Amino acid sequence: MGEVELSCRAYVKMYLHACLFPRCSINGLLLSSSPTGGAVCVTDCVPLLHSHLPLAPITQLALTQVDVWCSQTQQRIVGYYQANACISDNSPTPCALKIADKIAEQFDNAVLLMLDGSKMSPDYRVPPIVMYERKDSRWILKDKHTIMLRQWEETRAIASQMMESGDHTLLVDFDSHLDDITKDWTNQKLNTKIEELASPANGNI
Repeated sequence: MGEVELSCRAYVKMYLHACLFPRCSINGLLLSSSPTGGAVCVTDCVPLLHSHLPLAPITQLALTQVDVWCSQTQQRIVGYYQANACISDNSPTPCALKIADKIAEQFDNAVLLMLDGSKMSPDYRVPPIVMYERKDSRWILKDKHTIMLRQWEETRAIASQMMESGDHTLLVDFDSHLDDITKDWTNQKLNTKIEELASPANGNI
């Protein structure tokens, strides 16, 4: 498997999801709107849960709904992300492996991304992520030199700025949507906000 590129939007939303529920394990799906073949470009993510991660029926419901939305918006599910409640633990849980396996059945180059809670401070100089790829039915650590986050400094600054301004509270995960179905789990409002902040920085979401 080749390179994986993570967009500003995808990283910022994962980061805000973890910050919004600091004492919880959180998870979500990684999406791509790029054509298949070559590098995997993660262009967006859908925050899923912040409670009861191993609960299969909710996960299945979320996967189905996201899949339908993706087919309507020319996107596809290309991976899974998770942050564990214990910040010193960034190992994939059985739940993470199970969902990632399910995604890999549909997309050969699927990735499993773990957020490293111990390195999530705003002044940390490298992306706090650990990425896995599937080889011979097992998930193994991916060579960090094949993971690209363009304009990392700008992306980090946008994430910090949104935390400071309280914009992280705009984020809606699927859990919150199930509690109040008027809440938009596709996060269009948040996407627009990230876009506004990113456009003068690099013109590339």
